[in-house]
Amino acid sequence: MTGVDVVRLARRAVAYEWGMWRSLARWVLRRPYPVAPGAETFAYVGVVQPILGVFIALSTIEIPVLDLILRHTVGWPTVRHAAIGLGVWGVLWMVGLLASLRIHPHVADDTGLRIRNGASLDVTVPWSAIARVEARYRSLPSSRAVQYDPENPAVLNLGAGSQTAVDVVLREPLSVPLPKGPSTPVKEIRLYADDPKALVTRARRHLPAPDPTRTS
Repeated sequence: MTGVDVVRLARRAVAYEWGMWRSLARWVLRRPYPVAPGAETFAYVGVVQPILGVFIALSTIEIPVLDLILRHTVGWPTVRHAAIGLGVWGVLWMVGLLASLRIHPHVADDTGLRIRNGASLDVTVPWSAIARVEARYRSLPSSRAVQYDPENPAVLNLGAGSQTAVDVVLREPLSVPLPKGPSTPVKEIRLYADDPKALVTRARRHLPAPDPTRTS
């Protein structure tokens, strides 16, 4: 890894951390980001919220338990305070992650479909670039939010919880911005939404009517 790569990685990490804490503040203050008039938002947090909820609950319980153990086994208050501080930071970090997923939903407006994943992923595909949109649940080989299909590198998966639920087929290959840089040209983008049918219905309002003679 070169020095340039290290700097880029550090910048992404700082931007991710800042975006997460900013999302947490907006979520607590109930100040969602504004969207254009007539736009519709679509959540994608439902598939990961139960898992995050369990981790948050267990980590919260762990803090007083750890404090009790350290109080009776470690004679240095500084160590105990540092451990408790790290535990509290970890809980807040996970709550911030959940907040970032909630406060950055997918957005469909008159210009296109905005696909997001927390504060780290923001991809807008104009309607003019989309051929068709279909609802279909698919499992992914890993939990990464961004991954190319192992059997077809022209398919980009922007999933959640190792799943996608909406297929966005493009009119022609398109490169989109990703956290690590522009993607290779892809012909299809797959994403997850809690209500894929509602997202597809909204998307089809902006697309030509499907050809009834086309078979799946």
